[in-house]
Amino acid sequence: MTKLGEYLQVKSVNKSEVSRKTGLSKPRLSELTINPTAKLRVDELYLIALAIDVEPCKLFEFVCEGIKLKTQK
Repeated sequence: MTKLGEYLQVKSVNKSEVSRKTGLSKPRLSELTINPTAKLRVDELYLIALAIDVEPCKLFEFVCEGIKLKTQK
């Protein structure tokens, strides 16, 4: 499961409702929540945040948690 999938699960979000509100297909939304190699576009993240009534920055920070810059030598 992806970080987006974890977030939606914890918030008990109905993915069919998100799909309807955002225009994202159900297969695409499932891919974004299940497949860790799926690439989430910023426009998709923004629409999902709006659909679930969450500040886009909060969702962005949750999804990107743990991503760090490479350390310099």
